[in-house]
Amino acid sequence: MNTLSLALRNLLRNRRRSLTTLLAMIVGLVAILLFGGYSRNVILAMQTGYVQVHGHYQIQRKDYFLYGSGNPAAYGIPDYERVIETVKRDPVLAPLLTVVTPKMQLGGIAGNFAAGVSKTVIGSGVVVDDQNRMRAWDDYGSMSYSRPLALTGTAQDAVVIGQGVARILQLCGPLEVPNCPQQAKKAEAAGPQAPDDITALSTLEKPAEAQAGGTAIELLAANLHGAPNVGRLNVVKAENQGLKEVDDMFMVMHLPQAQRLIYGGEKPQVTAIQLQLQHTSQMPAAKARLEELLATTFKDAQLEIQAFQTLAPIYGQTIQFFNSVFGFISILIGVIVLFTVGNTMSMAVVERTVEIGTLRAIGRRRGGIRGMFVCEGLLLGVIGSLLGVAIALLFSMLINNSGLTWTPPGYVYAYPVKTRVWGETGLILGSVIGMVVVAVVSAWWPASRASKMVIVDALRHV
Repeated sequence: MNTLSLALRNLLRNRRRSLTTLLAMIVGLVAILLFGGYSRNVILAMQTGYVQVHGHYQIQRKDYFLYGSGNPAAYGIPDYERVIETVKRDPVLAPLLTVVTPKMQLGGIAGNFAAGVSKTVIGSGVVVDDQNRMRAWDDYGSMSYSRPLALTGTAQDAVVIGQGVARILQLCGPLEVPNCPQQAKKAEAAGPQAPDDITALSTLEKPAEAQAGGTAIELLAANLHGAPNVGRLNVVKAENQGLKEVDDMFMVMHLPQAQRLIYGGEKPQVTAIQLQLQHTSQMPAAKARLEELLATTFKDAQLEIQAFQTLAPIYGQTIQFFNSVFGFISILIGVIVLFTVGNTMSMAVVERTVEIGTLRAIGRRRGGIRGMFVCEGLLLGVIGSLLGVAIALLFSMLINNSGLTWTPPGYVYAYPVKTRVWGETGLILGSVIGMVVVAVVSAWWPASRASKMVIVDALRHV
């Protein structure tokens, strides 16, 4: 207690220098906590977005993830209804699940053959109500502004396409697509009409009454046996998908329509079964049970499970990026604090050389001198850390209530800008301990130098 009291009194003897040192530590800790809280919010917001789209897990045919995009029909799940019912009724999985829904992936050529244009697309067939329920998932209070699918309440032949697809298919006017200058001579730019065989197939799909608004397109896809099949679809909306390469190929439709294109009159299949859990923390338990079911009940179905981290690799890449930036900022601020506290302690040692000699002359040991200066560094670290945490929490509250938003990579709907400092015990404790350790280490060398002073030389120091 005597050492602690002396250390505190010594800090108060030169308030200006002590306040300057504390200010550097406070600013550094606030920066670390705010960036750490911001990166944590970004990661959780991205996780929310990907879980809303992909679910936590997907059940797929073995190797579909590696090779299935080239031939989805060859990797279909034939008895998917039984798989879904088994998962829903399982006593272990049922309490964990929020949505279990099938999904069909297919590739094809979308064409506005009246204008003589076509585009390769990657389409998805989904159960709209299930997808809307998945978009409502918000385990972390991210408050995403995700909208219901535009297919909600539409007919079975309805389809939503990316704005890039709409531009190429010359549907900008009817769908009100921005940044899409129309060509003055559409007839000259239209190109050749559709081949006769595709036109014939499209005619069979054409309803008795033509679609209004000029949004009818044809989708050519290979069926289960490799033969061409054409469906006539009505585009209800063109949506920006955030990434141009996705926007130029995106198409989503009702699941029965996608199944009819691929399987015709045969028994329909799907390429994935999406599972969304109530909480991400339940993923290990759910995975263990799913693997058990696939190894027993469905051992002959050749199924496997894929987590959303695998389906969306940019999520893991983003975590690595923020971790590297956070580490760089932490090291940089740590070095600044190290030299700041070290300079403060060195100046204190020079100014109190006679005092050190006096203490040594009256019997204070080297360890006592060293401990006094180290204790000063410890006090600076503790006080600076406590004040830094308090100010960071205040700034975090102001930012969280500012109303600012940001859009994660690959998304078009926004999330509120937040810094998750309150409740992040690991971040706070790690930052505080790191700051205190840096302060103590930076005080150690000046303290060691002070303890090794020769008593006579210290007493006659001017």
